[in-house]
Amino acid sequence: MIAVIQRVSEASVTIDQQVKGAINQGLLVLLGIASEDNDEDIEWLVKKIINLRIFGDEEGKMNLSLNDVVGDILLISQFTLHASTKKGNRPSYIKAAKPDVAIPIYKRFIKIMEKQLGKPISTGEFGADMKVRLLNDGPVTIMIDTKNKQ
Repeated sequence: MIAVIQRVSEASVTIDQQVKGAINQGLLVLLGIASEDNDEDIEWLVKKIINLRIFGDEEGKMNLSLNDVVGDILLISQFTLHASTKKGNRPSYIKAAKPDVAIPIYKRFIKIMEKQLGKPISTGEFGADMKVRLLNDGPVTIMIDTKNKQ
């Protein structure tokens, strides 16, 4: 599972010219699901995202977590995070899970994220053509791969 996490002042996702989800201060999380991802990956990644200390404290140091700033999450599924550009110029997405595997994992991720965060999160729609807007705060952008825990 790969996540690109962006600290935002605001973010939204639009589908068919309708805003599906929107947040103010918080995190925009782009999530790529691989075939071998499981509950262990979900639990670890959710905990990591919620507890990342990437928000500024009173001295401007990145010392506060999402919970500390009472921030929100906008979660967007994005299979292209598993793109392989090793050969040629056309990316291969062979590592990305097919919808029949990815959708249940995505739904479980949402459920666990909401439970651990203690409130609902905003989401896009799996497989939809989405338009994502964000105001990256910092900018702060972090990439996490559950198969490469560093």
